[in-house]
Amino acid sequence: MIETADHDGIAVLTLNHGPVNALDLELLTAVPETLAAVADARAVVLTGSGRSFSAGVDLKRIFEGGPRYVEEFLPALSVAALAVFEHPKPVVAAVNGHALAGGCVLAAACDLRLMSGGTIGLTELAAGVPFPTVPLEIMRHAVGPALDALVLGAGRLAPDQARSIGLVHEVAEPGLLLAAALRHAEGLRAAPPDVYALAKHQLHRPARERIDAARASDDPLVQEIWSSERTFATLRGYLASLRRP
Repeated sequence: MIETADHDGIAVLTLNHGPVNALDLELLTAVPETLAAVADARAVVLTGSGRSFSAGVDLKRIFEGGPRYVEEFLPALSVAALAVFEHPKPVVAAVNGHALAGGCVLAAACDLRLMSGGTIGLTELAAGVPFPTVPLEIMRHAVGPALDALVLGAGRLAPDQARSIGLVHEVAEPGLLLAAALRHAEGLRAAPPDVYALAKHQLHRPARERIDAARASDDPLVQEIWSSERTFATLRGYLASLRRP
């Protein structure tokens, strides 16, 4: 589900879960578990297998699981995103293809983001669902004022477009992506681990304060909308459209 490899003290974590690394409860649960397992690594590179980093939420699992699945899924999404965002060591995203919705959030949770192809963006509003607090605030930290257009437009950006708003820091050739990500991770890990961790904590403090302030009031409403009949009717129509010849 998540493959782990060591590159001279840098842990390379590769999402390997189906053809597009769609986010379901099992993959989200594996993210914090895998990060805990590589806690001794000096840095982490997060990437995807195949042609996608992660194409976002597994909507079929949401539809089939119903409100009870949503009740487990949404907290797991927040826990996974926070585990990446608050990992004390350097974390570099090697975005090898599409990174959409929750996949975009996982990439944005990394300290540095490189991309080689595909599209990246927040498509939640196009699917008729709102953002839990944690993903929204991680995105606000990553792109600042550009967040409004990214959320409300629900569009997809090419790598160069994503770089222009700070969502991606560097565009790399596909065959050179991992090597570039490892090089950046090597550079970031040059700082003493405790110094890097403190600097990261200080930089992330405003996002964490916003999360703590809004989570209790906003997330129950988010879950209610995700679990609503309207949302499931939308998913029913969308999934049916995928089966049409």
